[in-house]
Amino acid sequence: VQLQASGGGLVQAGGSLRLSCSYSETTLDFRSIGWFRQPPGKEREGVASISMTDGNTYYTETLKGRFTISRDLAKNTVYLQMNNLKPEDTAVYYCALVITTTPELVLPLVEVWGSWGQGTLVTVSS
Repeated sequence: VQLQASGGGLVQAGGSLRLSCSYSETTLDFRSIGWFRQPPGKEREGVASISMTDGNTYYTETLKGRFTISRDLAKNTVYLQMNNLKPEDTAVYYCALVITTTPELVLPLVEVWGSWGQGTLVTVSS
């Protein structure tokens, strides 16, 4: 499976962006897609994940309420809606895939995810 992230850009603090992750296969049963980010000079961290089987979502606690992950099966796309952006949200954002229907268990484990798409840069200015 190939994933491609897009939708990044420059936005002012308080603004919004919607990232897209398009995937190459028609169905992704028993797999989950996650969004990750890597701030400048820091390690990659999990942001949110969604089961492609039942649509259940999971968020890193500190981002819950501002970020929303969703999927459009007809468009082979997973989205990350980011609202009330802060300068500390500046990072390269990636999407990735894992074989599980319970992604909340593995979201913090960056190393178990695969099929990493090319990242998209989000810059939030103060």
